[in-house]
Amino acid sequence: MELKKYKLGEILDVTRGASLSGEFYATEGKYIRLTCGNFDYQNNCFKENKSKDNLYYIGDFKPEFLMEEGDIITPLTEQAIGLLGSTAIIPESGKYIQSQDVAKIICKEELLDKDFVFYLISSTLVKQQLSAAAQQTKIRHTSPDKIRDCTVWIPELTEQKRIGKLLRSLDRKIELNRAINQNLEAMAKQLYDYWFVQFDFPNENGKPYKSSGGKMVWNEKLKREIPEGWEVKPINNRLEIKSGFPFKSDTYKTFGRYKIVTIKNVQDGELVTSGCDYIDELPSRASDYISLKTGDRLISLTGNCGRLCVVCEENLLLNQRVGLLYCDATYLEYFYNFLSSNAMRTVVDNLANGAAQANLSPVELCKTDCFIPPKDILFMYNKKANTIRKTIIQNKREISLLTKQRDELLPLLMNGQVSVNSDLSDD
Repeated sequence: MELKKYKLGEILDVTRGASLSGEFYATEGKYIRLTCGNFDYQNNCFKENKSKDNLYYIGDFKPEFLMEEGDIITPLTEQAIGLLGSTAIIPESGKYIQSQDVAKIICKEELLDKDFVFYLISSTLVKQQLSAAAQQTKIRHTSPDKIRDCTVWIPELTEQKRIGKLLRSLDRKIELNRAINQNLEAMAKQLYDYWFVQFDFPNENGKPYKSSGGKMVWNEKLKREIPEGWEVKPINNRLEIKSGFPFKSDTYKTFGRYKIVTIKNVQDGELVTSGCDYIDELPSRASDYISLKTGDRLISLTGNCGRLCVVCEENLLLNQRVGLLYCDATYLEYFYNFLSSNAMRTVVDNLANGAAQANLSPVELCKTDCFIPPKDILFMYNKKANTIRKTIIQNKREISLLTKQRDELLPLLMNGQVSVNSDLSDD
């Protein structure tokens, strides 16, 4: 495959977004301003920004800054290491305003395929050039000119279309699995809420307990009514949260047998292991539970405390400041959802302490009182909830395999080491 050398500015244009005045930021409105928080840089895709509540913009702006579905964007500010060179595709027309920290990529279509450029900008070749040229301030910046100045080698347009189509097909499968999992997570939360917040678990006749007149009694500890006969005990009566092992960073490797799960890997509802360090051998003093298993549940104990996620792969070791939910399997899904609930979010925030960085004591957290459903109800709950959870884990494993396949193919396709069979690209 023949590759031709270009400066990016010869084959595309890069435009900076609008300078939007803070006085017009709002908590509701018609238009949402794009920020660096809209880049899922670890998965190289668009995400809704949930880090702020004033993302709407109610001031005037020029029409050219209103984004269209399918527009390609890239950040101009590196608010997290690895962000520069990320790309995202706008999912909906007439909703998002391009702000000054976000650049729009516009292809010269006679030279460059739109799907291909999405991966070209996020390739290692371009990312390295952007990183080298970034302004060395506390938060690094790039600019449209620096993006245009990057040197690339690209194949002819027909081959670009094949490459873009293949990579997009992998990403669409990944996106579909993520969408399915989002729905399944919502179902799991709804099931928990229905059974243990509304107390409409099936009674002996299969009807909703509370709605069908099931007896509720006042509990003085919890200051609320709960079903008759349910116990109220501290969490530690059924659950222990075990902290990870204090691995020494000087033993870490860039590749090895085990991945080390640290606080940075525990994100909102997801364990992201793409940025893990490695180690070759399990320390002799490490306890058995440090070796994680598929289905284990983790909780963050530092920083943004109380984040929970499920382990979906093997050969992971648990570092300190991440906790493992340790209990009988009968209670695991119940406690995972209980600790994820809005009520417990407030408890966690109150328990976390430290001015510079919040820390959560697993011992103190497990002193919290909670109601314990009878085992027969938990067995019925687990039958439904575990079916949902197994499907989520299976989908996440498939996402991991597809992501690995895409990431291994990307550099080989971009540098011409492999080409796409024309029959394959038509599938």
